[in-house]
Order: sequence, then structure tokens, then C-alpha cells
Amino acid sequence: MPFARLATATTPTSHIGLGLAAVGRPGYINLGREDDLGEQRTVEALRARTHELLDAAYAQGVRYVDAARSYGRSEEFLAAWLDAHPDRDDIVVGSKWGYTYTADWSADAETHEVKDHGVRTYERQRAETADLLGDRLDLYQIHSVTPDSPALTDKELHGKLAELAATGVTVGFSTSGPAQADAIRAALTVTVDGEPLFRTVQSTYNALETSAGPALAEAHDAGLTVIVKEGMANGRLAEPYAPDALKAVAEETSLHTDAIALALILRRPWVGVALSGAATVGQLASNLHAAVVDLSDDQLARLDALAEDPQAYWARRGSLPWH
Repeated sequence: MPFARLATATTPTSHIGLGLAAVGRPGYINLGREDDLGEQRTVEALRARTHELLDAAYAQGVRYVDAARSYGRSEEFLAAWLDAHPDRDDIVVGSKWGYTYTADWSADAETHEVKDHGVRTYERQRAETADLLGDRLDLYQIHSVTPDSPALTDKELHGKLAELAATGVTVGFSTSGPAQADAIRAALTVTVDGEPLFRTVQSTYNALETSAGPALAEAHDAGLTVIVKEGMANGRLAEPYAPDALKAVAEETSLHTDAIALALILRRPWVGVALSGAATVGQLASNLHAAVVDLSDDQLARLDALAEDPQAYWARRGSLPWH
């Protein structure tokens, strides 16, 4: 499996990945986006920004990169960077299908993405991903599985995904919403010819939203690689938006709140990769400090107290505007 390369890596930052959701398209729901990107959001500007981030991440030991069909041109930007650096063959590349990007490079579009977990969408998007990433794709994930997703019960889809897995591509899924734990546990029961279909799970987990933790631990125990997304809660854990308790711990450690928020995730024994969603090289550098943060029991207790009710958390996330 490609993730064995990460499991045996020894650099402190090898278990931090770079997610491209924030830089593959002009609009996203992260707080502070106006400061991060300003007005320079042309295709050329975001391609250059993505490549700058990939260069910086690779130089600092990051080896997993996460894209998606719905992240605007993220796969295109990543493919161009990979083509320019064929020697960097230790990069593990993941992408996702299940949402179609519909904003046409506008931050003000009425609809930015449309979800469909059907077989026809899978076949179309798999071909689109193959055209861009070819044999550099290591992991293909179903995007944002929820307990009612047909992807959990569609036997034809399961067969198609098993065919992909037989070619050497790892098959996984991501989750979202207040019932992530239910979706994870349901996905763990999906088999093809008696073998588990999914080998990775990517879920939202952070200081404010911890409800998926027990199910992610079960997934890890079942042999899946756990990838954590939205560790910064779409900017809610970054300065200046962070809760006072997080700011206090950051001050005590002489680091920024983002490093503390990601360090809290990396401490979980079931985490394989925690994603940085950095939009600037400075943010990435700060995020990577998470790999060496040492937190006391008292600090951990204060951070654990920040967890919100998952229904309230996801309602808040759903209200965030696209910037």
C-alpha cells in the first residue's frame, strides 16, 4: 500500500499532509480568506501559489498531497507540479470524487459544487482524474460520505471500486456532517468478495469537533489509514478567531494557535496523516511546527474542554459564507 511509505518515514513532518481545497479555486469557506488570497485569484495566480506551497511542503518533509475533483483546478495544478518534478517519486497523491465543481472560477457563484455518489459520476470523474494524474494517483476517495449515502449500499459501485483497487490504487472515503461516526462504522462493513473495500478514511476532527474520534480509532484498529481534515475548523482555530483557551496554550508554548490545534490531532494514536490547509507559505511553516509541540496534561485538558456539540458545530460550519 502507498501509505506504507508514510508509516516508515522518520521525518517529524511526514505525517502532515498538504490539502489543496483552499488554493485550487477562488472561493472557499475558510475565515480570513480575504487576507490570505487578496484579489489575486486568477487561474495563473492560484496555480503559482499552489506550486509555491508544494515546493515548500516537499522541502520541509511533507509527503502526502490531497486534492479533489471539486477543488476547482487542484488536480490540474498538482499534475503540472508533478510533471515538473518527476524525481519526486516519494510523494503520495490522494484525490476524491463525488462532488462536481460548478462555480466556473467564480467566488460568488450560487452553487459551488454538486454532490452525486452514483456509478455514472464515479466513471466520469475517474476518467477526468486519470487524464490529469495518470499513474501518480495513489488514493481515490469517495467525497463526503454520510450515513444515507448510496455509496454505502451500491453493489455495482463497490464492484467498480474493487476493480480500481486491483490496479494498485488505494480506495478510501471521506466523511462530513454530525453523523460522521455512523458513516465510518457503516463503511467498515462494506466488503467485496469477503474483503474490506476501504483502506483509508478521511474525516473532520479538531478541538471543536471530536465526535468521530472513537469511530476513527475503530477504523485504525481495523487496519485503515486515518486522515484528518479540517483540523483548523475552517479557520475558527486560527488567530484571531481562536478560543481564548487555545490562545493561552499557544502563548505558553511560544507558538501560534494553528500549530497547537494540529498538534492536538497528531497526539491521537490513531491518526496517520493530519492535513494542513494552508493558503500561504507562512501558514504552512507555522502549521508544520505542530510536529514538535509538546503539550502538558493540564494544557491538553483545557483544549479538550473546547469540544462542541456536533450538531451545533456543523450548523455553524454550514453557515460560513463562501469567500
